[in-house]
Amino acid sequence: MEGLLFPIIMLTVTLVGGGLLLLFLKTAKKRPVSDETAIAIQTAQQFINVRDVKDKYLYTKDGLVLVYLRVHAISIDLYSKAEKNNLIKQITAELSDIQYPFKFMAVSRPVDISPLISDMQGMLKTADDKRKELLRQEILQMSSFALSGEIVERQFYISVWDRYEDGVEKDLLKRASLLAEKFTTNGVGCDILTEKEIMRLLNLVNNPSYTHLEDTDFEASIPALKEDIYA
Repeated sequence: MEGLLFPIIMLTVTLVGGGLLLLFLKTAKKRPVSDETAIAIQTAQQFINVRDVKDKYLYTKDGLVLVYLRVHAISIDLYSKAEKNNLIKQITAELSDIQYPFKFMAVSRPVDISPLISDMQGMLKTADDKRKELLRQEILQMSSFALSGEIVERQFYISVWDRYEDGVEKDLLKRASLLAEKFTTNGVGCDILTEKEIMRLLNLVNNPSYTHLEDTDFEASIPALKEDIYA
């Protein structure tokens, strides 16, 4: 009898201890998440305030709709001083009647020089010995520039926006089209970005390790939400 008493006591203590532990876990309050933890688990999409990108529009979490335009760069190195002044006056006059806010951005991106290198490699087949040596040296130099990322180009963008409401996209697109026309009528190319181009711009601005690739699958890096965003 005394041999069975000790196991019974141990079993009773174990059951009582397990019951108290389960009761404590059930009634214990969940510890609040600290600010540092909340920042650490914040997603990239939340950080850049993007809720959805669809067609030519970017929807933000704070209820705005944006349209982006790309202003093509022009070379004014061969312009005379008078021609430069005339271009400045014309564009200033065109933009002077704008009564709504817009944002101008200038960003740099690596230049894709692979087509140029391919052309020079094709020229090697028909070049003589002296030209082949020059072409080989040029290809090596261009390849080193491409690998180092030293060759960059400036790209210029304009964004216009409005508060989201039914039908605002149509009015916003009309406003952006008229703004683009003000540049094109003065010989400066300007077009409205599509969904894929907006994704590339977001990568270019927010991702410092982004490398310019024309065929990049943008859905792999920035997901586009499909549900009704303002339901």
